[in-house]
Amino acid sequence: MTFLERIHLEIIRAVDQQGTMTAAADALHLTQSALSHSMRKLEDQIGVKLWHREGRSLRPTQAGTHLLATANRLIPQFVHAEERLEQFARGERGTLRIGMECHPCYQWLQKITGPYLRAWPSVDFEVKQEFQFGGIGALFSHEIDLLVTPDPLRKKSLHFEPVFDYEQVLVVSSDHPLREKDHVIPRQLGEEVLFTYPVSRDRLDIYTRFLTPAGRTVRKQKVVESTDMMFQMVACGRGVAALPRWLVEEFSEKYPVRAVQLGPNGVQKQIFLGVRRTDLEVDYLNAFMESARNYPEHP
Repeated sequence: MTFLERIHLEIIRAVDQQGTMTAAADALHLTQSALSHSMRKLEDQIGVKLWHREGRSLRPTQAGTHLLATANRLIPQFVHAEERLEQFARGERGTLRIGMECHPCYQWLQKITGPYLRAWPSVDFEVKQEFQFGGIGALFSHEIDLLVTPDPLRKKSLHFEPVFDYEQVLVVSSDHPLREKDHVIPRQLGEEVLFTYPVSRDRLDIYTRFLTPAGRTVRKQKVVESTDMMFQMVACGRGVAALPRWLVEEFSEKYPVRAVQLGPNGVQKQIFLGVRRTDLEVDYLNAFMESARNYPEHP
C-alpha cells in the first residue's frame, strides 16, 4: 500500500520551486538526508521514479509532474484551511483575499475597502495581482477568495456577477492629431507607440477587440506597470494607451489627455466579481460583494 503524505507534496513542490534537494531541504527546514530518504521511500512504495537527475538539478518524470500538479492544487488549500482555523482560534472571522485582473480597478477598489475594513474589523484583508495559475486558477486552487476581472470564465463551480459597466477608450495627449476625432479606426494606430499594462496580448482588448480583428497592429508596444506613469507618458506625447473612460476622466484633471472612442461603436466592457460557489454563504465575502454592487460612485 502507498502512503502519500502531505510532506511528500511539500517536498516535490519545494524541489520544483528551489531547483535542488539542498535548497528544498533548507526551505522546508529539513536535513537533506531526511528529505531524500522520505522521497526514496515513496518511490520504492509506488515503484516509479519521480525525478530525472541532471547533475545537481532534478527534473520531474511523468509521475513526478502529476504529483507536482496535485501538490500545487492541494497545498494552498491546506495552508488556507490552517490559517482559517488559527483565525477562528484567535476569535477572528477569516481572511478575504482579493485577486486583481483589472489594473485600473485599484482606484475603484480603494474606495470600497475603507468602509468595508471599518465594518469588518475581525476580517484580515489581502490584495494579490501575481497568481501561480492565473486569476481563474487562483480561485480553483484557493490562492484567492474573490477575483476582480473583466473576463469571467463560466464554470459550474464558480459564480460571477457584474458590478459595473465601462467603455475602453484610446488615451492621447491634448495636442495629438487624433484628439478631436469622434472615433479612431485600427489603421490610424499603425505608427503609434502603445503603452499597456504587463498583460499578455490575448488579454488586452485593444488587440482582441480592435486591432487584431482588423489585421492591424501598432508600431511598438511598451509595458508600463504604473497607471500614473502611463498617463504621464501619454501626456508628454510619447505614445497612446487604451484605458477605461472613467479612469481617463479622473486623471484628465491631473494630466492634459483626451479620450477618443475606439471604432464607430466603441468597446464596451464589464467588471465582474468571481467567487467559488461553495463560498457564497460566507458572510464577510458576501458583505464585500454587496458593498461593490451598491457603491454609489461606480465608474
